[in-house]
Amino acid sequence: MLLIPLSLCAQTTMTVTVDDSRGAVLSGASVKDAAGRVLGLTGADGRVTLDCAAPCRVRVDAPGFSGQSLQLNSGAIVRMQPAAAGEQVTVTAYRTPLGELESPVTTRVLNETALNTAAAITMDGKVRQLPGVELFRRSSSLVANPSSQGVSLRGLGSTAASRTLLTEDDVPLNDPFAGWIHWQEQPELAVQSVEVVRGGASDLYGSSAIGGVLNLIPARPTFDQAELKSSYGAEGTFDDSLLLQGKRGSWGLLAAGGVLGTDGYIQEAPSQRGPVDIASNVHSQNGVLLAEHDRGPLRLLLRASGFNDARDNGTPDQTNATRLWRYATGGDWQGPHGGSLGTRVYGSTAHFRQVFSNISNLPTSADPTCSYRCRETPTRFSHTPENELGAVAHWTQPIGAGLILVAGADTHDVRVWDLEQTYGATAALTNLHDHQRDSAAYAEVMWVRAGWTLTGSGRLDWFQNYDGQQLALNGSAWTPSATQPPQFDQHVFDPRMGLSRKLWNHWALSASGFRAFRAPSPNELYRTTQVGNMLTKPNGNLLSERATGWETGLATEWFWGSVRASYFATQVNRPITAVTLNPTSSPILLIRENLGQIESRGLALDFQLAPRDWLAVDGGYQYAGATVTKGSQDMGNWIPEVAHNLASFNLRAYKPAFGTLSLQSRLSGRQFDDDANHYMLHGFFRLDAYASHDLGKRFQVFAAGENLFDRQIEVGKTPTATLGTPRVGRVGFLVRLGSAR
Repeated sequence: MLLIPLSLCAQTTMTVTVDDSRGAVLSGASVKDAAGRVLGLTGADGRVTLDCAAPCRVRVDAPGFSGQSLQLNSGAIVRMQPAAAGEQVTVTAYRTPLGELESPVTTRVLNETALNTAAAITMDGKVRQLPGVELFRRSSSLVANPSSQGVSLRGLGSTAASRTLLTEDDVPLNDPFAGWIHWQEQPELAVQSVEVVRGGASDLYGSSAIGGVLNLIPARPTFDQAELKSSYGAEGTFDDSLLLQGKRGSWGLLAAGGVLGTDGYIQEAPSQRGPVDIASNVHSQNGVLLAEHDRGPLRLLLRASGFNDARDNGTPDQTNATRLWRYATGGDWQGPHGGSLGTRVYGSTAHFRQVFSNISNLPTSADPTCSYRCRETPTRFSHTPENELGAVAHWTQPIGAGLILVAGADTHDVRVWDLEQTYGATAALTNLHDHQRDSAAYAEVMWVRAGWTLTGSGRLDWFQNYDGQQLALNGSAWTPSATQPPQFDQHVFDPRMGLSRKLWNHWALSASGFRAFRAPSPNELYRTTQVGNMLTKPNGNLLSERATGWETGLATEWFWGSVRASYFATQVNRPITAVTLNPTSSPILLIRENLGQIESRGLALDFQLAPRDWLAVDGGYQYAGATVTKGSQDMGNWIPEVAHNLASFNLRAYKPAFGTLSLQSRLSGRQFDDDANHYMLHGFFRLDAYASHDLGKRFQVFAAGENLFDRQIEVGKTPTATLGTPRVGRVGFLVRLGSAR
């Protein structure tokens, strides 16, 4: 067939609508001409208007769906099918759809199938299917203290505050006071997929995106459906979720919620337990309500969510509780010539309560023979209210042959209070208030042509810490303390460059470099925290972390899957680390400090394969030589809580007559629990499994097992050894009512 150059033919205006196999419209789909030039992106209504000469040869790509090449003589509806294993497309890294071979950075997607067939019931357990993804500590969020639930990517480790940013629909989900993550906050049926970007992304996302970004893709109302999922198992572990959604013309409504938790287990190693040790557990509830109006080029939305949990942290007195409310509103508008505008205004209010204590080996009157972990003495009660308010706006505009411009701005305002009661000889009441604000503007240019993808972006942040005040109660009056919170602000510029060269149809070389930063959280600046018998003091003189990194890689993509190998290196200057002051005290005393420099260099291998239409395997390996490279102490030591070797291998098989079988395995090398590298945690292998069977079209039964070999996994030495989740099995059912229209 003869293709007539577009420039020699009469231009015709065509409207292309892109939807999925259920008829739900797809926003963000790209339409390119035969030369690879971007003609436009679909808006919130799934439509894009093109100026093209008939017959017009185009290719349509959408995140998570197989691309289609077709010839148009007029407007058309393009129905997309789910992507095979080797056709991954992500949006998070560059805020515009890019395929595996076009992306200069390493990205991975946990699709709906991977999330639904994982044995773990919490999101942190599900994302650990990806190689190189780890929490600050190895324990599950079902039994972990919230202050140990930061995310580590690229072997950079974390503290309570993640060096990785978690987002959902442009809204940051890291706790605004401390930076940790509430992994039970999102109803599991309301999350459609997870996109993971490894490597610094502060050029688009600002503070905390040193190690990368995890972006939760929320489910949207597309048809009438009710879905109920329920399970129960060992250790009193339970998970009950409900989703209701409906669509009437341009109006859509989705409501989801659930309860989940566990009665837990005693984390202390059996040989080190004492009378004070009890089971660590959590009981939590979550819910979300989403309403949207989607008509023509404009989509408007309103989202509200709530979360509540209560935890026992291993002793009768060490408890904490969280209550969190979020809201977000905004819109997505498809402008002329393929441009699009997205806006969000969001906020949250939360209350966090925690009780701290000391453990003594002195015998009690009830048990005069006791010699280990005999009694517990409460030392402090903390109540932390916090308010968060933010706004985001970003514009995407294709220009000419394969050129895309992205520009945006955002602001994030946090106000926190920390009300503390200390007990004992130094009993006192203190009242701390702090205010942080981060305002920024950024721009990105992407050029795609003839197998080349070139990206350049930069962001300027203005971070402020101000209005701080610390009061102490003297008699009946609150008076300023001798030491007041510091007032400071800083301007930070973070650029990123990326280059990808596609070789033939199935290979690509890539390289990228970046600068990134993370500002100290109010928790690190002002609040004393404790995990087990380790007490970490704050430091009001902390400076922001600054990171420089790069990666280069080789990727291949075929009909049977994709493989990507990368070499990466990241240096973090002034990393905020808990440094040991007194290893023999009880509790062990640490303080937060800016070290000189930490560095992580290594290799990463990722694969997603579908050797048969009924079989899929994925996983990978990461080696990260993560050490302290500059500073007055700890030189050459491993970064705490970072294993140099991590690997995962997952298998999913599906046959209609039998059902689904999914295996998730994870291998971790040894690591250290402290900056001085005195407390080593041994490596481990863990295997989880999930199996389900459909009884008709609307009913499914399933079973799941975690840590099937019942391995003793060391998660901490504080200094007593604490252990990870033992073997836990669950059984449950899933009911679906309604169908796509």
